[in-house]
Amino acid sequence: MIRKTLIAMSLVAVTTSATLAQNGSLGQAAAEGLGSLTLSDEQVAEYSRQAVVQMDAQNPIAGPNDPYTQRLNRIVSRHRTIDGVPINYKVYMVKDVNAFATADGSVRVMKGLMDIMTDQELLAVMGHEIGHVINHDTRDAMKAALRRSAFRNLLASRSGAVGNVARSQLGTLADGLFGAKFSRQQETEADDYSYGFLKRNGYNVLTLATSFEKLAKLSGGSGGGRVAELVSSHPDSQRRAQRVRDRARQEGIR
Repeated sequence: MIRKTLIAMSLVAVTTSATLAQNGSLGQAAAEGLGSLTLSDEQVAEYSRQAVVQMDAQNPIAGPNDPYTQRLNRIVSRHRTIDGVPINYKVYMVKDVNAFATADGSVRVMKGLMDIMTDQELLAVMGHEIGHVINHDTRDAMKAALRRSAFRNLLASRSGAVGNVARSQLGTLADGLFGAKFSRQQETEADDYSYGFLKRNGYNVLTLATSFEKLAKLSGGSGGGRVAELVSSHPDSQRRAQRVRDRARQEGIR
């Protein structure tokens, strides 16, 4: 199962049918001098990177010549770095309607989402997810997951050395990190980030509204479990779509 803190609308905190990295080595962990669970942004990004590497290994990824990869690369060609954060993108070839971003700048988009969204709607969704990264929501979610987990006893405070995390504990971290949900305020701020991202890059801001409307329609239709987690982690899709439309109208955008 894919668990995330994120999308979109994060799409972010999500459980999907893809097989997730619940096992495996997290690799190098906490550096010395962390003290009482004090983690730098760099350390949190490294934890996130290792978790994503494991997730990538456990999920089917579209190859470089796959039409889904080629489409995604075309869509994000101008957005490999956003607000100073390097972003890396991949497509998970699963039917789930979802996407997520993590604190290290990894963005993963599900095939099911790409199948129902236009190019600019995908940018709107990814912009929302990246907003959680830029706003440090994903960083704070990772820190909270570490504090709640058994990792607290493994965080080193010696000489900058790093330790190895047991396989059985990676699942605990994944559950805590990717099972997190953002507050309504955080979701609103991520919506606003996506709106601004679309506007300053010359895209149609109303695609943020139409992406929400598609999710709302799926949640009440035949989307089933493939969108249930997405909608539950990002509720009120119709209300949020209307908020976007109201803002656009105030700015003279129709």
